[in-house]
Amino acid sequence: MLVETGRVVAVEADALWVETIRRSTCGGCAARQGCGHGLLNRIGDGRSGYIRVLRGPSTQRDSCQVNDQVRISIPEQVILRGSAVVYLLPLLCMLATAGLAEQVLPAPPQAGAAIGALLGLALGFGLVRWHAWRHRHDRRLQPTLLEVLPRAVAVAGPR
Repeated sequence: MLVETGRVVAVEADALWVETIRRSTCGGCAARQGCGHGLLNRIGDGRSGYIRVLRGPSTQRDSCQVNDQVRISIPEQVILRGSAVVYLLPLLCMLATAGLAEQVLPAPPQAGAAIGALLGLALGFGLVRWHAWRHRHDRRLQPTLLEVLPRAVAVAGPR
């Protein structure tokens, strides 16, 4: 279970929108100077990300307000399965339709394969979008709210 802390930016009837700050772990890697992934992480490090979070079963309906600090959880298997769907499905659709179009279309084989690849890629992205829409309320596949962190209490003492 991956746990992240964020700030509530919007409250809906059945969910919250939480802002998290992207942090890179590339600072501790020995290959950080020659790694392309590290370069991409340095570009995006520190940017905000917004996540729709379903309310957890133990949280009360009125317990969250905008600007509250919250702790959210995402099951690791969801990230692994989601990565497979997002990356593999468009790729497999692209390869399958490129091969099929090369055989079926009367155009030269390379042109048919290129057209099929583009159509398959679009089909794959459409299927990914449909899958996300279909499972948008599935609690097993969504980030959930673990707890609302206590607010810092400012104590005004004598001066």
